[in-house]
Amino acid sequence: MIEPLVLKGFRDSLPKTEIPRRKIMRMLEDVFTSYGFVPIDTPALEYTNVLLGKGGGETDKQIFHFQDNGKREVAMRFDLTVPFARFLATNFSSLPIPFKRYHMSKVWRGENPQKGRYREFIQCDFDMVGADNALSDYEILSLMDASFKALSIEGYTFHVSHRGLFNTFLEHNGILDKSVDILRLVDKLRKIGEEEVTKQLIELTESEEKAKKIISYISRAEDENFLDCVNRLEALAGGECESSNRLREIYALLQAQGIEKHFILDPSITRGLDYYTGIVYETFLDELPSIGSVCSGGRYNNLTSLYSKECLQGVGSSIGLDRLLAALEELKHPLLKEVANADVIIYMKEGQEKKAVECASILRGEGIKTDIYLLPGKKMKAFYDYAAKCGTRFVVMFDDDCKESLKDLITRDTTAADINTIAKIIKEHNS
Repeated sequence: MIEPLVLKGFRDSLPKTEIPRRKIMRMLEDVFTSYGFVPIDTPALEYTNVLLGKGGGETDKQIFHFQDNGKREVAMRFDLTVPFARFLATNFSSLPIPFKRYHMSKVWRGENPQKGRYREFIQCDFDMVGADNALSDYEILSLMDASFKALSIEGYTFHVSHRGLFNTFLEHNGILDKSVDILRLVDKLRKIGEEEVTKQLIELTESEEKAKKIISYISRAEDENFLDCVNRLEALAGGECESSNRLREIYALLQAQGIEKHFILDPSITRGLDYYTGIVYETFLDELPSIGSVCSGGRYNNLTSLYSKECLQGVGSSIGLDRLLAALEELKHPLLKEVANADVIIYMKEGQEKKAVECASILRGEGIKTDIYLLPGKKMKAFYDYAAKCGTRFVVMFDDDCKESLKDLITRDTTAADINTIAKIIKEHNS
């Protein structure tokens, strides 16, 4: 007999986890569509050369890739952004530009599993391409805020930075040629600490002075507000530039919408993926910063040019659903409270099948999630065990004359009533 093992970093999802997950995805989908974003999908497998070299050296090491039965080199997508760039090149003529898309699906990375981080996980992405201005950057930030509000998540902070401004700073200090390695090092700040980052920056730049300038640039005082931080970074980068002015424009739009309190300018945010070119951001829950970023992204203006002559500027974000769920579980968020498989279960004796089907049809027509226990005449103990595992509170039963009654499995009260009255009772309880 084969031992039923699950691969390290992978897992089964039971109904008590999957039901709230799907609920969150539906809620997010409602928010995305309210902003005019439309759904797409892409294959789980792409040609290896489509994916390799797009996210950076560390990412390439994590990609699952192999030779298929046709001896083609294929790989499993490690995010939803690179496949989106390939999708745009393939389908450009069929799409309205600017194009707003959302995509919620699984991705795979061969990294070390830890709390809230797995080798197979779901990302909820929303991007737009074909516009490069403060308004398009703002739109994604606004959608991020709207998503967290829709999920009734309190205490979240969006940490915003700008790759372009950082690169201007590096150029001003004569170290732009080492930008990729410097950005990756700074991205590790929360993992390995300032002392180790400084040490490695000294080795990389071969200059203690330049390493200290980088640390000074990425360090932010707790009370430093967004615009003061822009002014400081601008001065360190040699003066006013397009990137610093873009940040001011974005912040003005956030203020106009009254959502600026959730955003701070944090120059230590660089994002580890190589394809980002402009604004970048990560999201932390104030009560649980240790779990890491639960929503991140940024602007990528050159990614589509790898696959097509059409260079479409893009900006987007991604909610890491599994990490967010792990955080919400630890915070005991109401979205993850015990959920039932159905609002009501119909139990019948043998010969009452037609009555059960008729009642189920009426209840479902009223929008009530209705389960039929498919083993007529089974002993009540077996049925109650079933109901308990389903987490369902109400049961519809029939007497010998097929008259309906509703039993509450918590209070143990039984109410004799016709099926329409029973429907009203359940709906009142659900409301």
